[in-house]
Amino acid sequence: MVEKVPHKALVVVTDGVGARFFRNTGNALHIALSAEGELKPSNLLDDGPSGGRPVEQSQQATDEATFAKQLAKELYRRAHSGDFAAFVLIADPQTLGQIRPLLHKEVQERMTAEIGKTLTNSAIADIQKALQTLSL
Repeated sequence: MVEKVPHKALVVVTDGVGARFFRNTGNALHIALSAEGELKPSNLLDDGPSGGRPVEQSQQATDEATFAKQLAKELYRRAHSGDFAAFVLIADPQTLGQIRPLLHKEVQERMTAEIGKTLTNSAIADIQKALQTLSL
């Protein structure tokens, strides 16, 4: 059985406007997260989302899609440099749908679980509790 949140797994908690990174310093049964930084959108107008922008799409939706692309690039950079062997993605359902097709195969292969919830502004204890349900 594959551990959903193994020791040293990277845990990414994100929504359309930011991402927080954590590391599991515990193990799969006793998850203990330590904060490891965050990623904020940058150069949204210069970078742009993947693909074309529908005319009816709001600027906020475009910015969120652009950030999903930036996060996917950051995860690939980290995976390629050997930063993590396993990771869990926690995102609101819309962001999850935006980022999934953008994840490089190297990143996808390391994803052990995903949770479709908005927990970006939640306390670490609440994020740990959500992760703990994966191990039950």
